[in-house]
Amino acid sequence: MRIAVLSDIHGNIAALEAVIADIARRSVDATVNLGDTLSGPFDAAAVADRVMAEGWPTVSGNHDHALWDRSRDQMGLWETWIIDDLSEAHLDWLRALPTTQTLEDAFFCHATPESDEEDWLDYRSSLNRVAARDLPEVMARLGGVTAPAIGCGHTHTPRAVRLPTGQLVVNPGSVGCPAYHDTRFDPAFIQESGAPDARYAILERSEDGWTGTLLTVPYDSREMAAMARAKGAESWARAVETGWITGEG
Repeated sequence: MRIAVLSDIHGNIAALEAVIADIARRSVDATVNLGDTLSGPFDAAAVADRVMAEGWPTVSGNHDHALWDRSRDQMGLWETWIIDDLSEAHLDWLRALPTTQTLEDAFFCHATPESDEEDWLDYRSSLNRVAARDLPEVMARLGGVTAPAIGCGHTHTPRAVRLPTGQLVVNPGSVGCPAYHDTRFDPAFIQESGAPDARYAILERSEDGWTGTLLTVPYDSREMAAMARAKGAESWARAVETGWITGEG
């Protein structure tokens, strides 16, 4: 059994198409989407149409329900950029998404089994950067899930950990948002993957159990960067061009 695991597409249709093409070359049995599919300054409608057409098992992320469970004046910037681009069919699809999915004996959620907003394998450190959680903190967020393979997203930080229980937990990173500058906090929070590539993972079950492979896929991000700049989202443009927010390289 081979499962492609995608997360945090954030409306980046160019990155998504590159990942879909890469998956097609790897003979997977299924593809799962871990949510936060649309919000961001790119082409949310095109991504919604593509993912809906693929029919992948998909879970709802925090930015997914933010597009339909609050009024426009309560939405964050990531949602207000694209809410007018979405049809009622797109919103109905988002409303119907479950918070978790199970495929074979693998379990999938957006952030943790019990929350779509809590960081799991990583956390916001005192330096306002992503840092890896200690093992007790990771175990505390397992929430009673006993599946041998678990996929989670949310932090945009690729990571694969093996728990003392033998369970494998994989965060594939972000398909479409390799770095972000969250200005809702003071000081602002920065996450950087350090490469502009689209990210995803493959979970594979063999006689020896589950293994995970973290993958990077290069793609032409120029159109996405131009879309971001047209919305005044310079940090997003820099992110998809370089994988960084900081520095001048």
